[in-house]
Amino acid sequence: MLLKTLLMKYFYEGQVLWSQIDSNQHMRHSAYADFAAQARLMMLESLGLLPPKLYEYKIGPVLFREELIYLREIGINEYIKVTCEVIKARPDGSRWSIRHDLYRGDGIKAAVIIADGAWIDMEKRKLTLLPTELSESFMSAPRSSDYVEEEIKKEPGIKSQESR
Repeated sequence: MLLKTLLMKYFYEGQVLWSQIDSNQHMRHSAYADFAAQARLMMLESLGLLPPKLYEYKIGPVLFREELIYLREIGINEYIKVTCEVIKARPDGSRWSIRHDLYRGDGIKAAVIIADGAWIDMEKRKLTLLPTELSESFMSAPRSSDYVEEEIKKEPGIKSQESR
């Protein structure tokens, strides 16, 4: 377990703020999702999928589902770390699931957040594919040991960026 902890890549590290605490004196439910979203953005940036680059293509990530599993409480001023791993994706990166593990400063896993998503054309408001070079970058994201590659399904209305 210690070796796995040493090998994990943290995409977000930071302190829990007073504004992220609920009336029970622990981190409020929506703050978990906020930290997962920030870690996901940092992971995308580490892969070269920077917001300005995505905006250039008028593409952004969109979530279909987000599941939070709470394991331990987190309190004010605690230091947290968040990992991200792709647990499922289509070979072209058009659909994906990312697992975020949120750890307290003492190394105890406090939550697991799983987000299922895709890419949206921000002008047409329809699902789209990433351009080939961005798709290749996305598919180089850290993968979980239980990673599953999904079959590509032909969906009406989705066109590659090259054919736009």
